[in-house]
Amino acid sequence: MRYIPSPIPIQFDTMYSATANKSGRMQYHKVKPGESKLRISRNEFIRAYNSAQIVSLHPIQSPGNDTDFQLEFFI
Repeated sequence: MRYIPSPIPIQFDTMYSATANKSGRMQYHKVKPGESKLRISRNEFIRAYNSAQIVSLHPIQSPGNDTDFQLEFFI
């Protein structure tokens, strides 16, 4: 998946991430810059993705693995 980063720094309040750990299980986090990183449920991640005003998406691809889909989004 090709990703072209923005040359302009973005302003955001919260970052959500869905990443796979070494065993392949997905972990979901809500990150407030400079404050906290909180593990959240899959349902909370989906709710935020479907209802929040997203500023930017960042797809994350593991080297050598084309099947795992990981994602960060910023609101």
